[in-house]
Amino acid sequence: MLALMKAILAALLFATTGAWASETLEQTYAAYGRVIVQPFAAAPFPHPQRAAGHRYRDRFFPASEHYSDSTVALFIPRGFRETTNIDLVVHFHGWDNSVAGTLETFKLIEQFAASGRNAVLIVPEGPRNASDSFGGKLEDADGFKRFVEEAMTVLHQQAGFQESNSATGRIVLSGHSGGYRVIAAILERGGLSSKVKEVWLFDALYAETDKFLTWWQRERGRLIVIYTEQGGTKSVTEAMMAALKQRGDSFWQGSERSVSEDELRGNRLIFLHTDLTHNEVLERRRTFGRFLTSSGLAGIRTEESKNGARETGVVE
Repeated sequence: MLALMKAILAALLFATTGAWASETLEQTYAAYGRVIVQPFAAAPFPHPQRAAGHRYRDRFFPASEHYSDSTVALFIPRGFRETTNIDLVVHFHGWDNSVAGTLETFKLIEQFAASGRNAVLIVPEGPRNASDSFGGKLEDADGFKRFVEEAMTVLHQQAGFQESNSATGRIVLSGHSGGYRVIAAILERGGLSSKVKEVWLFDALYAETDKFLTWWQRERGRLIVIYTEQGGTKSVTEAMMAALKQRGDSFWQGSERSVSEDELRGNRLIFLHTDLTHNEVLERRRTFGRFLTSSGLAGIRTEESKNGARETGVVE
């Protein structure tokens, strides 16, 4: 009986906290556009492989606290114009973080809005405040395809998008730290690898280099790897560059601090060393925003006169 009461109280607390978080995020970022926060059936968690929680070294992460949150945040920038194809930027947070935490810490919405890109930002809850890189249902075969289909349904139903006229366009996958693993799985078996046009790894290349390179070679997309001295990614990144040199593949290598917009725009495979720390690579120099503005994503103003663009009334 006591255990049942605890479970009920935990569920009530989770529901109340989720509603409060949704309202807070929508209010916090209202000046930049429209934020939609809601649970997804296709969200990474819960997942059978974490139903009993997860242990990392000497710390245990219970499923009820770390693997039961199916929250997904979607951001539609002010002035967004709906066209035939809706471009998406999906960002995956790293260890010991959450949707709300990563939006606040790394100023993703502020950078996204400032970039002026005519796209939707999506941030799913990964392992919530846990030391874990597992991507849950997004590591399952076609799991990412189901996730994107649900995201498009939400946009159509809640943001006034015209379902008959819009479909999924270009997809950019962005990940910080442990977010690399779910991105690698998506590229290999997510069901939409041909839609993924760019991958950005923010001090996140810890492993799975073969999956990233296979996608890069097959889809001819843009892959940007930024790595630090002390974040644990340097050796893997340097080994990847050495392997590329040995087989004769060209790439651009240089400093994150001095790379130009033209260099970012003009190269498909980019390795950027930085003097920033692991948790500074996204926001300290607005690097996430720089990658957005140099991407293949169209600008909001560019879209006004193309493809029968229609401004969504929900963000004004």
